[in-house]
Amino acid sequence: MSGQRFSLLIIGGYGTFGGRLARLLGEEPRIRLLIAGRSLEKADDFVADLRSPKGGAGRLGGNDLGATLHAVAFDRDGDLAEQLTRLKPDLVVDASGPFQSFTGDAYKVVQACIDLGIDYADLADSTGFVAGIGGLDAQAKAKGTFALSGLSSLPALSFAALQAMAPHFSRIESVAAGIAPSAHVKIGLNVVRAIASYAGKPVAVLREGRPAEGRGLIDEMRVTIAPPDVAPLASRTFLLVDAPDLALLPQHIAGLQSTFTGVGTEPQALQRLLSFAARLVNLRLLPSLKPFSRALQVASHRFALGAHRGGMFVRAGGLDREGRRLTAGWHLIAEGDDGPFIPVIGVEALVRRLLEGQRPQSGARPAAGELRLADFEAAFRRFSITSGIRLDREEGAQPLYRRVLGSAWERLPPALAAIHGGGTRLASGRARIERGGGLLARLIALTIGFPPAGEDVPVTVHFATDGDREVWTRTFGNRSFQSWQAEGTGRDRRLLAEVFGPFRVLLALVPEGQKLRLVVRGWRFCGIPLPLFLAPGGDTYEEERDGRFHFHVEIGGRLTGLVVRYTGWLVVE
Repeated sequence: MSGQRFSLLIIGGYGTFGGRLARLLGEEPRIRLLIAGRSLEKADDFVADLRSPKGGAGRLGGNDLGATLHAVAFDRDGDLAEQLTRLKPDLVVDASGPFQSFTGDAYKVVQACIDLGIDYADLADSTGFVAGIGGLDAQAKAKGTFALSGLSSLPALSFAALQAMAPHFSRIESVAAGIAPSAHVKIGLNVVRAIASYAGKPVAVLREGRPAEGRGLIDEMRVTIAPPDVAPLASRTFLLVDAPDLALLPQHIAGLQSTFTGVGTEPQALQRLLSFAARLVNLRLLPSLKPFSRALQVASHRFALGAHRGGMFVRAGGLDREGRRLTAGWHLIAEGDDGPFIPVIGVEALVRRLLEGQRPQSGARPAAGELRLADFEAAFRRFSITSGIRLDREEGAQPLYRRVLGSAWERLPPALAAIHGGGTRLASGRARIERGGGLLARLIALTIGFPPAGEDVPVTVHFATDGDREVWTRTFGNRSFQSWQAEGTGRDRRLLAEVFGPFRVLLALVPEGQKLRLVVRGWRFCGIPLPLFLAPGGDTYEEERDGRFHFHVEIGGRLTGLVVRYTGWLVVE
């Protein structure tokens, strides 16, 4: 270390990702942070902002007791040996790019670090750059340094998630991964240029166990990102992107049959236009989308529509330890502005390991498998980031709610698990019923058969399994009404679909302590999708209280006002 502090040089330290890394580490008093870039003025401005009370050094605000901050000029095309010798970093992190554009001596920064015995890491997302760094492995080992490339979402985090799922398999045959950024996150120009560079161009993938050519931003797959504990993202199409995983996965998994890495952006209509433009490149009607990078970036900023949530998934398919078909999916959702921190969390974890004396093995290599999922999850807890694994085995039918909840089922209170245990069963209890007084509310209640208002009304619920569906017959006093529930499919995957007459309501099951909330995510009338802001909503949840199942169901909307609210308890007979 340099003096008493660990000296970290961040190339591109005031950029989109380098700046976020500096904010994460800005509260660490054991670090000397060198914020580097071609423009010393921009570096100075960034450091001044980081030092200010509202600048947000780290996650706690100002950094009076945190890292020492220095703005420095650094030119990757200049005399690298002179610059690195003068700055004396213990670790160089390259957060610039796009790495796809590096030509000629692409590894000159890595080589200079190795020659001077300085450790190196980067956030590269270029398949060729990440896969090729192994060519410097012998030199790095001889110098006793490490050089890790791709310490980002793909491949560092994706491989960590895959390693966490691997023990469930005897054989993995397919792997797919994808990133779904929030539409409200401002995408950097270098990221857009990187994506535009392979739009419509061949992308190397595996199909049926053989190397094949995919089509960048044209080939697609539909995925619903749904961690077990939160409402899922809206189902979306992911377009094929060129990511390091595509080259690294066949090297790590013997017998792998298919691979896919994709991006799913919102609004999806804008993504479809991007895919159409990629097809023009594929047909050679356009040479490339790179000249349109600035326009694509502006369009992504101006059409920032949709929920301010982002996500990521890694899905593996194959055989479990008993030889049954198994699909395992790791899902992540980040709320608000927390998503863009994910690509730099791997570097943060590496730095904190180094501060504790945990040093990676010497050598130059891709960062795939370098960190464990637990390393990332420890950092996620500082953010509004939720992740989890779902397992779908080829086995006997499971209860409906267990299928929808995945691993979150294991954390349900016993009273809720008993109600949703599957099979034919009967539960009884007492309820209080309120009814809305509006004309439209009364018409809807009459159509569905909701009971009249009443206090301390006897209630029974009969549950019957009908194939993959559950039929619920609710009887309040002498008035009964029926609905059926099923797991959503296609774009409704990971949601619970409940059908009342001509209405289909799509619900997210969200565990919250002793409660299970049912959050409306969509609705249809006679199969026709209706606007979500007009959907029937209200505070609807189940909970265990004093060892007994309690329900609170509220149905109403902007147009109708309250339709019905019924609360009470049930016990399975």
